[in-house]
Amino acid sequence: MDDQSQDDETDAALRINLAKLRQAHQDLDAAVQALESQASPNQLQIARLKKQKLALRDQIAQLDRRLTPDIIA
Repeated sequence: MDDQSQDDETDAALRINLAKLRQAHQDLDAAVQALESQASPNQLQIARLKKQKLALRDQIAQLDRRLTPDIIA
């Protein structure tokens, strides 16, 4: 197996992981919105979900940087 096919497989795995993280982020966003729309929302639970969303956002950004090549102008 050559280096190019290994890189392609790695990129494909990273893209799959990225899609999963983005879906999880959207799911957390929907959960936060649902909790916030309640008559008396649980602020602690909302804060925890928002913290999870931030962690996911950081992971998504890190994977995006790995998949996007650096272009030096």
